[in-house]
Amino acid sequence: MPLTWSVRSRIAAGCAAALAATLFATGAGTLAGSTADAAQARPLSTVTTWAASDDKAGGSLTDVTVRNVVHTTIGGGNLRIRLSNNFGTSAITFSSAYIGTPTASDSAAIVPGSNRRITFGGKTSVTIPAGGVVLSDRLPGTVAPGADLSVSLALKGTASVITAHNRTMQYTFKSGTGDWAADESADHFGTQDANWFFLDAITLDAPTRVGTMAALGDSITDGVGSTINANHRWTDELAARVERLPEVKRFGIANEGISGNRVTSGGGSTGLPGQTRLVRDVLTKPGIGSVFLFEGINDVSGGVSADALIAADRQIVEQAHAMGKCVFAATITPANLDDADREATRNEVNRYLRTTGDFDAVFDFDAVVRDPSDATRLAAPYDSGDHIHLSDAGYRAVADSIDLRRLTC
Repeated sequence: MPLTWSVRSRIAAGCAAALAATLFATGAGTLAGSTADAAQARPLSTVTTWAASDDKAGGSLTDVTVRNVVHTTIGGGNLRIRLSNNFGTSAITFSSAYIGTPTASDSAAIVPGSNRRITFGGKTSVTIPAGGVVLSDRLPGTVAPGADLSVSLALKGTASVITAHNRTMQYTFKSGTGDWAADESADHFGTQDANWFFLDAITLDAPTRVGTMAALGDSITDGVGSTINANHRWTDELAARVERLPEVKRFGIANEGISGNRVTSGGGSTGLPGQTRLVRDVLTKPGIGSVFLFEGINDVSGGVSADALIAADRQIVEQAHAMGKCVFAATITPANLDDADREATRNEVNRYLRTTGDFDAVFDFDAVVRDPSDATRLAAPYDSGDHIHLSDAGYRAVADSIDLRRLTC
């Protein structure tokens, strides 16, 4: 049965079930025809609608099903998922994989009738070698922009080192022992988690003029400080604005933030440094046409010099430009550093960002959220409370400050 997901995370569970039932009962034939007609009428290309950067989760997993709840940006057809074992030290096997519509963004339950099996080379199971990634077969049907999806992966055997994305600001669910990927109830998923496990991208087919912008950043790009399960990261707020544009001007957004990450390689960075992640996390994903760099506060607070951070930023620009990608940047926001030398470093890097011609466009997030009476601190409405990460209002403010016309080159 062709796939249709147009149920948003904020729809109540009862309404979601009714809508999904209607779509699957009456829309299958029409959907299949319209998708084929559209493909003949205009060429399509593969783009990334959702992404997360790979890192490591603590502990191990054995014979368990993980249910990752994610939120799309751009809509399209022929969905595929990308699974990663980048940090694994041995091969891992998934006995099955399914994708469906959650009844709510904070629930492990799936709208009845919406859970679909995913295959890999025509097979229902897949093995990923240590350090490897796999891309699933295409799943016929269309996915709406701004849709919540549940991706269930049944691990067979043990993953002794877990490839995951930490601090998701979104519940993920783990089952008891067994393959429960096809189960649409929440009965077997009694454990909440703050990681997305093994899943690092979802792709769709969209018109060829449509691409994806990858946001390369740290915990502020990850959305730390925003409301959990509400999709209030600045990239989500920006995606909501992009969704309202005419179709030919829309683009996907891939959030490639990692909490604690640095641009440079020194000083115990969480995850690989931004310079390395540019290739591994960003440029290997389908349809990436531009990179938005919003990172550096962890370098500054860790004592990295302005010269070293600027040199690293320039390396990212040069690498991305060499591969034909646009590169945008945002200034580093206040972080209550309480250290004159490190605050001077932040200001020096921001002066470089504001005045350089290296980037295709620069957006002054610092000016948007700083306290008018004390430029070293966040304005109270934009402070999540820890004086580093933004509140929902802060993330919305920086997203709203972006002139969408400048996100081109």
